[in-house]
Amino acid sequence: MSFHETRFPKAISRGAHGGPERRTDVVVLGSGAEERNARWANSRRTYNAGYGVRSLDDLHAVIAFFEERRGKLHGFRWHDASDFKSCAPEATPAALDQVIGTGTGSAASFPLVKTYGRDFAPYLRRITKPVEGTVVVAVAGNVAAAATYAVDHVNGIVTFKAGHIPATGNVVSAGFQFDVPVRFDTDKLEINLSGFRSGAIPAIPLVEVRV
Repeated sequence: MSFHETRFPKAISRGAHGGPERRTDVVVLGSGAEERNARWANSRRTYNAGYGVRSLDDLHAVIAFFEERRGKLHGFRWHDASDFKSCAPEATPAALDQVIGTGTGSAASFPLVKTYGRDFAPYLRRITKPVEGTVVVAVAGNVAAAATYAVDHVNGIVTFKAGHIPATGNVVSAGFQFDVPVRFDTDKLEINLSGFRSGAIPAIPLVEVRV
């Protein structure tokens, strides 16, 4: 899949609306009881970037970005201001934030993940687009030196170098910031400047993609 490792203008994305979506089938039986079935194992995020457009210069930036992505054709990075860290949005990421695996003595690579919830049915979300320079790692509760591992910022994988592979049973954890891989969910931007000047919001839909 074609993907551009560039981020949508952050100043605009901060004002956008959107969040996770799930698909659940609900069947109401004759007795009034329900049967529910999850059609998607993973949530999918959608956004409307139009709410972040505040000026004609913002519109110009969005149009340029849209044209370079060729509409729906190329994916890109998106900053979700409500959920972009391994911790709460106002906290600082730390190496103990998220458990990403347990050492086997031979496994060197560990995909980044973020866990939502704790007590009933925790949801494990794969993080594929960490922000460069933000990933910190710990092994068995001890912060690992940056020279002992490498981070794949395109696929979200931490790989330990020879001589530093986690021993069997050692918990590997990480803290990080991340972007969401998305694409435009339209091949047409319809913008009415007269409406925009009077406060109308242009529709600029985005949808999360699997990479």
